[in-house]
Amino acid sequence: QLHLVESGGGLVQPGGSLRLSCAASGRTLDDYAIGWFRQAPGKEREGVGCIYNRDGTTYYADSVKGRFTISRGNAKDMVYLQMNSLKPEDAAVYYCAADGPLKAFQSGCVYASFRYNLWGQGTQVTVSS
Repeated sequence: QLHLVESGGGLVQPGGSLRLSCAASGRTLDDYAIGWFRQAPGKEREGVGCIYNRDGTTYYADSVKGRFTISRGNAKDMVYLQMNSLKPEDAAVYYCAADGPLKAFQSGCVYASFRYNLWGQGTQVTVSS
């Protein structure tokens, strides 16, 4: 059974960068879409973006487009979220989640939480000077 673990969170100054990792165990991620989500205290969970692992296609929320990049690792069990030009409003607990295994006819991904059936435990990102 697939299991996801996030890592890489921490404290960073505004304008700084962090790279979050989502490590899979139990299965490879070939037939999954991986979404990244975040939730700040008192706010709704927000989709950040997703990657369709079959071909690496990515989609991003407008709030992070041009600053965040989702990528696959060379080994088929890692997905990364590279976050640049971080702002205080990016501070949140970040989660990766898996949608799948995808059926043969499914393609692409959406970063809507209802699509995702397996979640990691989250990693805290704090953006503060």
